[in-house]
Amino acid sequence: MSEKDNFEPVIVGFLCNWCSYRAADLAGTSRIKMPPNVRDIRVMCTGRLDPVFVLKALREGADGVLVMGCHPGQCHYVEGNYKTMRRMALLKRTLRQFGLEDERVRLEWASAAEGPKFAATVTQMTETIRELGPLNWKQLLGGNGHFRPVLEPELEEVAA
Repeated sequence: MSEKDNFEPVIVGFLCNWCSYRAADLAGTSRIKMPPNVRDIRVMCTGRLDPVFVLKALREGADGVLVMGCHPGQCHYVEGNYKTMRRMALLKRTLRQFGLEDERVRLEWASAAEGPKFAATVTQMTETIRELGPLNWKQLLGGNGHFRPVLEPELEEVAA
């Protein structure tokens, strides 16, 4: 058996407090079957999610990152999810330059009433990451697993 056959992905989920975190709760209380691979982190709004936290999650061992928030136009903070869309597009472009597959970082929307959608998204992302295999961050960046010196001080500040 190969390493990929026994691989269980670790996915960090940054979930909006008002919508997707509640959708996750609804999925759980409704006993909807889904893989246990997502480690939820509640944020008040995905618009407050600094892309450095996504990079830190990947650097610290996550094989993928799921960002879920309110549907566009329904953000409790008016424009938070529009900011998230712009930031995620730039982040994904940057990660592509490092050689990271697009599927490892995913942005989705789910209202508080969409527990089944949350469960389906988690299931689909887990299967996708499982097919991609483990993220070998050090091999991806070469050598010590650190970003170029220009990015490193900001990540070290977050880790402190």
